[in-house]
Amino acid sequence: MQDQKIEKITEVAVNITKILVIIYLGFVEVFKISKLLREKLDAEFDISRKWASQNYSILKKRLAEEKVAGVIKN
Repeated sequence: MQDQKIEKITEVAVNITKILVIIYLGFVEVFKISKLLREKLDAEFDISRKWASQNYSILKKRLAEEKVAGVIKN
């Protein structure tokens, strides 16, 4: 009878440990995935920022040229 109780307690402890390990590994994978996504998105955002900056510079230059040419009247 005492052996059965010990076996049950051991079984429960092992199952709880398995669940905790699975949860831990799940969190580790989520953090790995989020880190990779962040790196990839940072690269994409960097490209977008450069593109936007270049286009803004071109627009400013064109507006300045048009203003000098007298096309835009204030």
